[in-house]
Amino acid sequence: MDILISTAQARVPVTVFRIRGEISAATADQLHESAERAYLAGMRNLLLDLAEVPFVSSAGLRAVHRLYMLLRGDSAAEGDQAVQRGLRDGSFKAPHFKLLNPTPDVREVLKVSGFDMFLEIHSDLERAVASF
Repeated sequence: MDILISTAQARVPVTVFRIRGEISAATADQLHESAERAYLAGMRNLLLDLAEVPFVSSAGLRAVHRLYMLLRGDSAAEGDQAVQRGLRDGSFKAPHFKLLNPTPDVREVLKVSGFDMFLEIHSDLERAVASF
């Protein structure tokens, strides 16, 4: 797996991780470690570009969840109760972590696993960046 990292400016700075290759047990730690390094360097908003990801395994889903947890804020709007309530009524979407252009197979995995319930999925880079 390759990770190309860039930044874009919206209302806030957005880090874009363009992933090439599958996200699986063999690559999940690499993704998380890259995100942790970026977080320690000041990243607070991440757009994960999945256009060149043909496959996401269960380990890959855990890695994506770890990224969500890394970027989850400590405001009341992102607290456990608010998130649970928002998931029940469909009003919660993670404000600091979003996805871009998942392939059809990856989109299906995200849907079946319920990740589409709390992660925004975009198909246009400019709109995705502007959504932060």
